[in-house]
Amino acid sequence: MKIVFIHQNIPGQYKHLAAALAADPANHVVFITRRSDRDIPGVRCLTYGVRRPPQSQAHAYLRSTEGAVLHGQEVARVLLTLKKEGFVPDIIVGHPGWGETLFVKDVLPDTPYLNYCEFYYKPQGQDFGFDPLYPTSLDAQLTLRMRRAPLLLALEACDRGVAPTAWQRDSHPAEFRAKIDTIHDGIDTAALRPDPAASLTLPDGRVLVPGDAVVTYAARNLEPYRGFPSFMRATPRILEARPDATILIIGGDEASYGARPKEGGTWREAMLREVDVDLRRVVFLGHLPYDRFLAAIAVSRVHVYLTYPFVLSWSMLEVMALGRVVIGSDTAPVREVIRDGENGLLVDFFASEAIADRVIDVLADPAAFAPLGRAARDTVIQHYDLADCLARHTRLTIEMAGR
Repeated sequence: MKIVFIHQNIPGQYKHLAAALAADPANHVVFITRRSDRDIPGVRCLTYGVRRPPQSQAHAYLRSTEGAVLHGQEVARVLLTLKKEGFVPDIIVGHPGWGETLFVKDVLPDTPYLNYCEFYYKPQGQDFGFDPLYPTSLDAQLTLRMRRAPLLLALEACDRGVAPTAWQRDSHPAEFRAKIDTIHDGIDTAALRPDPAASLTLPDGRVLVPGDAVVTYAARNLEPYRGFPSFMRATPRILEARPDATILIIGGDEASYGARPKEGGTWREAMLREVDVDLRRVVFLGHLPYDRFLAAIAVSRVHVYLTYPFVLSWSMLEVMALGRVVIGSDTAPVREVIRDGENGLLVDFFASEAIADRVIDVLADPAAFAPLGRAARDTVIQHYDLADCLARHTRLTIEMAGR
């Protein structure tokens, strides 16, 4: 079987699927991407570059659309080169978010296309307009409508789609949902398990171990979309109530989704101007290698995960797989996984005092809340385990390829 994966940031959501298919010597797997610093064993990686940015004089509503066209055009060129080599894939598996898959059906009209349906922008009920920090306007709403044009074209063109959660599937237009399967990328619960022997050495030399009063917060970048301001406003109350507590904050200073602070700088800097905390007890770890991230979570007593109604982070499920007690925002993507008082705790996204109080409760009586951590791990094993998700995703891929 010949398979082409398309994602500008290899491996993206295809880390396990691409590797599993490439492990079969009967398969020939190609990955089209913009990154040249990563690879997958057995996978042929083909990189492309966008030849120019969108025109600055283009209509503001159309700049993201032009960016998508530029990405799609480059991927089309790569596919045409493969076609000239005689490599015609049995299936194309791709993420439409940057426009890369816009023209796959024009170059290869007879090849099935499996679309990754991660998120579909809407002006109501999701991230847009959720946070008063980002007031909405008609102009912003019209820009949002055009931003989803490549996603809509991908939905129309694809033969099938995959969404990682039911809520993310249901963000897409109702008329397309019938061809979208809900299959998560998968969490490796065999590798991610509670580790009573774990330890984490902090930059100042202190060593933390399970049982210490450790609170963790993690996001790719520290920004409002993942509730960083709400969490930071909770930290003084936690530190005052629990003099033994150490708070570990994992994440970078870039902007993944929303805008930077109006006054400039980073959200970390902005919140440290607003909130006075002891930086020996609130430790910013930045981006961590994956093994260090897992060590930080393994020594944590309670983890806080906050998000707008937006894409659910892998990290929340990984933390649950490690048997940690998760305090999550009472927002739709989190409610799909966490049932308050059963396998975790839910709090209002903006209620910093309530966030702090829940953290303090868990720190004060870890034995009382330990069953939530065990139930959290069971939830991930039952619904998001890698072995099951990968098997389902592989079956769908093979079925679509007609093999």
